[in-house]
Amino acid sequence: MNRVLAALDVPTTREAVSMADRIRRHVAGLKIGSQLFTAEGPSLVRELVDRGDQIFLDLKYHDIPNTVAEAVRSAALLGVWMVNVHASGGVKMMKAAWEAADQAADTRGSRPLVIAVTVLTSFDEEGFRAIGMNRSIAAQVEALAVMAQDAGLDGVVASPREIAVIRARCGAQFQIVTPGIRTGVVSPGDDQARTMTAADAVRAGATYVVVGRPILRAADPGSAAADLACEIAGD
Repeated sequence: MNRVLAALDVPTTREAVSMADRIRRHVAGLKIGSQLFTAEGPSLVRELVDRGDQIFLDLKYHDIPNTVAEAVRSAALLGVWMVNVHASGGVKMMKAAWEAADQAADTRGSRPLVIAVTVLTSFDEEGFRAIGMNRSIAAQVEALAVMAQDAGLDGVVASPREIAVIRARCGAQFQIVTPGIRTGVVSPGDDQARTMTAADAVRAGATYVVVGRPILRAADPGSAAADLACEIAGD
């Protein structure tokens, strides 16, 4: 099983399609986030879906339940494979998101995976306390993961540092999508605080790892993606 989701963190359709063409056969799916979606919108998602790509639409919806439900419904009708919401929106919001995705399956034939963001990987403990949180990041991630599972969601987004505690509480079938993947020493300008290598994250129990810069900035992105997939698989 290929566990690599490549983050298309590029500004234009032209660059996104070019990168997708270079890496798609080496990855499990492609992630479209706020930068690319804001610049190019639903038409790019449709284009890549039509090409057969599994798209993880990473827009982290966080609003009142009805608004999030309608956003998830729209995403599902685009044909995306996976979509996410913020777990901190609460159980009612997460349930509304799952129900909207499930209802959209009546039109598209299948429903996307719906997962919940726990705590952004840019936070360290000091930054987490600065926004008024009075428990550790690991404790908060665990609590939010349990809430997401109780709401019926398929899994969560969490840093590699919290994988073990999520697996222990939520079981083997719960999806854990892990950003914050790095292949070497984190540079001083990097905005990721809680990181791990892809292979270590998968050994810890990640279902998928989201990889951006190590693939996008490689001289040969296709080879970089293929090497990463082989490294994870232990080949």
